[in-house]
Amino acid sequence: MRLIDVCEFIVDCPHSTSPDEGTGFPLIRTPNIGKGRLILENVHKVSEKVYHARTSRAVPQDDDLIFAREAPAGNIAIIKNGAKVCLGQRTVLIRPDRTKVFPDFLVYYMLAPQQQHNLLKFASGATVPHVNLPDIRNLHISLPSYSAQQKIAGILSAYDDLIENNQKQIQLLEEAAQRLYKEWFVDLRFPGHETTRIVDGVPEGWERRKIDDICNIVGGATPSTKIKENYEGGNILWATPTDITKNKDIVLLDTEKKITQQGLRSCAAKILPPYTILMTSRASIGFFAVCEKELCTNQGFISCIPHKKYMTFYLLYNLISRKEEIIGKSKGSTFLEISKSTFKNFEIIEPDMDTLYKFYSIIFPFIKKIEVTKNAIRHIEKTKKILLPKLISHK
Repeated sequence: MRLIDVCEFIVDCPHSTSPDEGTGFPLIRTPNIGKGRLILENVHKVSEKVYHARTSRAVPQDDDLIFAREAPAGNIAIIKNGAKVCLGQRTVLIRPDRTKVFPDFLVYYMLAPQQQHNLLKFASGATVPHVNLPDIRNLHISLPSYSAQQKIAGILSAYDDLIENNQKQIQLLEEAAQRLYKEWFVDLRFPGHETTRIVDGVPEGWERRKIDDICNIVGGATPSTKIKENYEGGNILWATPTDITKNKDIVLLDTEKKITQQGLRSCAAKILPPYTILMTSRASIGFFAVCEKELCTNQGFISCIPHKKYMTFYLLYNLISRKEEIIGKSKGSTFLEISKSTFKNFEIIEPDMDTLYKFYSIIFPFIKKIEVTKNAIRHIEKTKKILLPKLISHK
């Protein structure tokens, strides 16, 4: 039996791009397609006119599946809760026949290792793998009974619900931290502001400084990829910008790539202590995180090690609030980059130690809670990954 045999239709997206209009209907591009659920954070929006044009072949509805043909090829997510979305480029709309297959089960079935292998083994493309529409339609499938499908989908959906709830908790913590920063240091409603004089535009006891005055600025480097001993068996965390830009989390727990002691010695990368502030400094500029453990980075970062521990989160959220300014000072003919020399001379207001300590004492528990929650998500994802092929192969 083929996938198309249990679907009402499988249709390709419009082969055109639509710019982000800021408001309107969510445009589902491949980065918005997770492993089971849509990722609607920072989703592009389009007008009603564009929405109708992009849904002329089929209007996406609840229990439809959206498949990513590339970047990342193979991801698939289900539409829920009446979301009115339209398809971006390199996506496919799949409408399951609910008399033949339970839609939630079909999502997990297509994400299972065997089906992913069958979908991607014929993927073509010189730069990135691209899954062809006939290969999707003709995917060989073998389904358990409908009642078994419902039971399996219920088990796996519970894991996704846990992940989603934890992600929402992280988002709330990050938003609370940013609100507190704005209240204290933008609106100047910090503890004791009622009795603090403003002198030359800043509260009394606060100072105008340069970034270079309050922290050590460190660059990164890449060990030669031609020498396998630089990477093979390595256990030193080595961050690249993708580690931050992929999930946009404020705390970095792990890195996709690791290097060896030999790799570290062979280049100019330096080991950075926990809670170093990491800033992407080229291509995708102005993404920030603090590291949970010591690590090193490639040359796509400028890292800040504050001289005073209590400065850490004030500096982090100060820099986050200045992303546009940082991008504006970047230069480059091939790709934009903010240089260390330019960054070092950014002006910053240093609050008094008492205010910094109070801010740190409130924010640090938020960051620790984010760490704990992110670790819980990793554990849930690991458990689900182990369960998925076992449950899907169940007859």
